Parts: sequence; structure tokens; C-alpha cells
Amino acid sequence: MNRDLYIDFAKGLATLSIIFIHTAFWSGQFYIPAEIRVFSLVFDVAVFYALSGITSGSNIEKTFYRLLKLQITYMIFVTLLFFLDYFFKVFGLTFFSLEWLQNFYSTFGSKYSTTAISTTPQWQNLGNWYLHQYTNADTFPVVMGSFWYLKVYFILTVFGVLILKFFPKHINWFIGICIALTLLFNLFPEYYPTGQVGYVAFYLAIFLIGNRIRGKKIQGRFIPVLYILVAGALLWMFWFYGPDIFYKINKNKFPPKIPYIIWTLFSIITLLVLYNRLKVKKENFITYIGQNAIFFYFAQGISSSLVYFLAVPLKENMHWWILMILIYFINIILAFIISAGLKKADNTGWKILEFLRRKTAS
Repeated sequence: MNRDLYIDFAKGLATLSIIFIHTAFWSGQFYIPAEIRVFSLVFDVAVFYALSGITSGSNIEKTFYRLLKLQITYMIFVTLLFFLDYFFKVFGLTFFSLEWLQNFYSTFGSKYSTTAISTTPQWQNLGNWYLHQYTNADTFPVVMGSFWYLKVYFILTVFGVLILKFFPKHINWFIGICIALTLLFNLFPEYYPTGQVGYVAFYLAIFLIGNRIRGKKIQGRFIPVLYILVAGALLWMFWFYGPDIFYKINKNKFPPKIPYIIWTLFSIITLLVLYNRLKVKKENFITYIGQNAIFFYFAQGISSSLVYFLAVPLKENMHWWILMILIYFINIILAFIISAGLKKADNTGWKILEFLRRKTAS
């Protein structure tokens, strides 16, 4: 079966969008206008969940094996991250001073505070990371700040494959239940649950909608109607919440509330409209990113942390949009280099695990 390059292309574009979002909202907090940061959220993580739905099937064994491989790859990555963070602190304390390290970490801004600067390894952090409790990695704060997506992905994929396997004729009912729960949580915010329930209710609906369109194509006559509905929803949002809601989109993202949900509709509709309509015939730079999206997702957390040390000194000497473009392209280049290194580290980690398996099996 030929690989659908449109899926890889869409994943690649979505990954580049995530890199831009984290460029804008992390180091960009010092120099990029709020309007640009909000517009960066148009193509956000909801696209990934829709793509996951399109590519997922009802094979429980295959899905669980894929999730197990992802968990192991994730654990290899956070182990590497843990030691990079630890050895940097040891280096700083040994050759410089505690004040030097504190000044170094102050580059990330006043709202960010370090968890522990010590030559003693904080093993509990590594254990928490393995269990998807994302305590900060002081040297690379963007990494854990972006990992909420991964926990939700694990949860909704498990629920999603169970629904696809055992309730294949009732998928529309589950979509309706997820939408109803999302509306209930928004209409009665006092009942909005903490934890992952709010995230999963909305993103599981996106996942299942993506799965329903798998192998199909939205008919041309429905496309204008869909975009008119999106435009109507946006106009209603500004009328009901007021124009200031534009600047509060990001605050409505965690967990997703109605303003943020409306804001993401354009990207989801566009993704589904172009599915089986836009043909990508040759592999290219963007499809390569899509095929290695998980390594780029890990890498951008590191690269988005590193670009702070370019953005902060340069923000007074460059016009903001020139600096934004410069930092964004540097971020992409760094993510490309780091992702290649992470891919090799992942291969090495798997080889070590295979070696241990053979030794313990014998």
C-alpha cells in the first residue's frame, strides 16, 4: 500500500506551525506583538489529533504496540534530557558559580523559576517524566511546557481504538457525546473537571471525526457551507465575548474552551477539505519533517529553549518582525539538527535494550 504523502505533508506543516507557536509564545514573549502570537494558534495541535484519527484503525494490538514504542522512545529522550540538564548544572557550579547559573536561567524570564540547582541528581524528576508528570527541565523549559500534548495523545488513542474496535457502528454517537460534554463543561464552568477530562472530551471528538472521513472526500458543494459556518462562529464569538477575547485565545486553550475551539475550526476544516483532494506526489523537506514528526516535536522543545539566548540580546537591536523571522528559521534549523541526533540516540537506545533483552533471555 502506497504511503499517503498528504498525511506526511500535513504533519510536516503542523510541526512547522508548532515550532512557530513556541517561537512566538516562549522567547517571542519579549518582542513579538500579542496579535501575532494569537494568530500563530490558527494551526495548532488539534490538527495532529485529526491526523491521528485519519491514520488510526481498529487493530488494538497494532495500536498498543505503536503506543508502547512511542513510550519507550519518549523515555529514551527524557533520560537523555535529564542528564543534559544535570551535567550542565554540574558544569556551571564547578567552573562558574550558583549566581552565574541563576543569571543564565533568568534569561527565560521572571515567570519561570528553576526547580533545583544542585550537583545532586534529582532522580524523582526523571521518574515523574517517565510517568508523564512534566516537572520542569530547568535548562530546557520549553520541552516540558509542550509535553501536555503527549499525555492527551496517549489517553485519547486508547479510548479511540477501543471505540473503533467495539463500537464501529456507534462512532457518531461517541462524537455527539464528546461534543455534548464539551458544551456542558463550557456552559456550566463550575462543573469543568480538572485533569485531562476537558482535553480528552474535545480532542477525542476531533480524533473520531478524522477517522470518519478516512478514505473519503468532502464534496465540493459542502465546502463553502463549512467555511461560512466557521466565519459565522467567529463573528458570534467576537459579538458574544467582545473584541478582547482575541487576546485571551491562549488562556482558553488549557483546557480547550469555546473561544479556542472556534479559533481552531478553520485549520481542522481546511485539513479535512484538502484530504484526498490535494495530491502530494513526491517526498520533500516538509514530508520528511512529517515522517519524523515525533523527533521534531522533541527537538523543538530544546531548540525553542536555546533561541532565547539569541532573541533576548537581539530584541533591542532589530525590528521585531525581522527578528521573528530570523529566530524562527534558526529554530527550524536547530530542530532539524537536534532531531537527527535524537533519531540516532533513539536507535542506540533500542540497540541497548535489545542487547539487554538477549542477555537476560539467555
